[in-house]
Formats: sequence, C-alpha cells, structure tokens
Amino acid sequence: MSFSVDENGYYGRFGGAYVPEILQKNFESLRVQYLDIMNDPEFQREFHSLLRDYVGRPSPLYLAKRLSEAVGAKVYLKREDLNHTGAHKINNTVGQILMAKRMGKTRILAETGAGQHGVATATVCALMNMECIVYMGETDVKRQYLNVQKMRMLGATVVPVTSGNKTLKDATNEAFRDWCNHPTDTFYIIGSVVGAHPYPDMVAKFQSVISEEIKKQLMEHEGRDYPDYLFACVGGGSNAAGTFYHYLDDDRVKLVEAEAAGLGVDSGESAATIHLGSEGVLHGSRTLLMQTEDGQVIEPYSLSAGLDYPGIGPIHAHLAKTGRAEVLAITDDEAVKAAFELTQLEGIIPALESSHALAALHKVKFKPTDIVVLTVSGRGDKDMPTYLEYFDKK
Repeated sequence: MSFSVDENGYYGRFGGAYVPEILQKNFESLRVQYLDIMNDPEFQREFHSLLRDYVGRPSPLYLAKRLSEAVGAKVYLKREDLNHTGAHKINNTVGQILMAKRMGKTRILAETGAGQHGVATATVCALMNMECIVYMGETDVKRQYLNVQKMRMLGATVVPVTSGNKTLKDATNEAFRDWCNHPTDTFYIIGSVVGAHPYPDMVAKFQSVISEEIKKQLMEHEGRDYPDYLFACVGGGSNAAGTFYHYLDDDRVKLVEAEAAGLGVDSGESAATIHLGSEGVLHGSRTLLMQTEDGQVIEPYSLSAGLDYPGIGPIHAHLAKTGRAEVLAITDDEAVKAAFELTQLEGIIPALESSHALAALHKVKFKPTDIVVLTVSGRGDKDMPTYLEYFDKK
C-alpha cells in the first residue's frame, strides 16, 4: 500500500483538487511547475542555505531524560520550537516564498490560527520584500495578541475575520475569497497539508526536512536511523507530515497522532476530526471533516488555536483510515497538564499544540527499551496567557 500522493493528488481516496473555476488556472500552473522548481538544484541550494543560516537548522534532537523516566521509554524531542519564529511553520514558508518568487508573484496571502504560520509568512515576506496579507479569526486575534503584534511589526496586514466562530476555518475561507479576487499577482502560502493538490504534497515535502534530520540524528545518538515510535500533534497536520515523511513506508516505526478533543470527544466542544469526522470536501480536498448529515461544517472547539480546525490533511485521513497511524484524542485538561509536566521536568515550555502530543505519551504502554521521537512543533511563549489563566482557574 502506498502512503505517498498519486499523480492526481490523492492519498488513497483522500485529496484531489476541488477548486472554484476562477482559481483553476492558478492551481494547474502550480501543479505543473512545483516539482520541477523544487527539484531544481539552484532552488534546493537557496532553500537549504536559508534553512541553515536563517532558520537555524538542523534543529536539535534532545534526549529528555526526566520525561523518559516519567513515561517509561527513551524519549527524544525534535526541537522545532528552537527555529527562527519559534515553530516548524518557517520551514514551509521559506520554501513557498521561494516558489512564489520563481513564479513571478508579488502579493502573498496566508491564513493563521495560533499565529505561528502568520508570523512565519510575515517574516519571509519581510525578507523578500513582498506584500503580505494574513487572515485570522477574530477569536484567535484576541487569544494570540502577541503574534498579531509581531505580524504587524513585520509589515503584514492582519485582517480579523468575523464570520463563523471566528477561527482558523473562517480565516481560510476569507483567504480563498481574496485569492479569487486577485488570481494573477497573488500567491497563497497555505500553512498546512490541507487544501487542493498540490498544496498537501508541497507542504509535506518542505516539512520533510524534519524527518530527514531525525534519521541522521538518531544514527548519531543510537546507531540506528529509526525510532520505535513517532509522535506529533495534528490540526491540519504539517508538523506531523514532516515528522513522518521518511518513515511512512517503514513498518518498524509506529506513527502516533494527537488531535484536539477539546472538552471531550463526545462533549460537542471538540476538534477531534479523525474521531468525529466523515468524508467530504473542505477547502479544496476530499478528506475527513466534522459535518452535519446534510454536509454543513460543524464548528470545532479547542483551547489550542492551532488545532481548532474541522478538517484534517488528506494524508492524515489516509493514514488513519488505513491503520498506518494511531490517532489519540487529547482534551484541553490533558494538554495543559502535559505542558506543565514538560516545563517542570525539562525546563522547556511547549506550545499548546505540541502539548497534545506530549499528553499522548501517557496513553501508550511502552517497553523500557523503546525509542520514541516526539516533535515539539512550537514554543509556548504565545500561549502563556492561556496557560496562566487556565492554571489560575485550577
């Protein structure tokens, strides 16, 4: 069974390109060019030069000894939180801004939930001197105030979105509307492995630097290039796609995804898309999404702005439905508890998104000899108000 995308943009039965007619030319142009551009040696040289000298890669693979004792296995943390801008998002935005430049685009759009993708996009737009418009749900603008100010300082225009429940789904809708109105000069930097083909594959390829580094670093640490388990959180799923990429066909490695259960999978206040979702089309691809019987999107809920999305990248729908990945639903309470645990055991304050993956460690029964790699997708600076408010309530 293949876990890679096919020539039509599908992972099994998930994926494809369901796009409005006005944008078909844009998607087709990108589909025809993206692999040639990415495989061009000069593009790769510029991309990897920026990853090294600007982003600060490779990110460390850190053996968390006290956390390892707590969960009963050997746990390594892939430290994407130490990248420039504080998350994995910058890997993808560096790649896509270079793609946009190659295609002669001058205006950049992005959507953001937790703000990390918005900051990463605003950062590369400042670097490349391009206009940047970031759509962000009004709810997220309030709970991610610091990231909003960073984007503005970087020169981006942040547009608060007041439709729906004013979170990531609604920001994505508005970004697509904008692109429909500016199809010729604008490039949409999608922040995750979602959307119509070729975005899920392109973003996964840009993020695959994570698993490429894990292979080399594990060889140095352990004398073998694969772990027994890989853990990552999933909202749209880009850090997970990058973490899993070079291990998809290696059945020695168990893949574990942590999605946001909010107040509980069956509470009606959840973003556990894989647990609760059914097949449908969202933002251009066939995937699993939370929807009513007549196909209306159900508003998700999570304390984490970055996981507050009613769908999932098609690659993750495929991994879940084929049984290649185990998907665990983590509540707000469990995620915050895991954040405080890592902070107090290892002196690392993780992003709320990453905390869902950390909480999942306690739901798996390990052997003491198991080697586990967990991607800390971002750092917790942006979530301090949420953590402190939550902690005070308790």
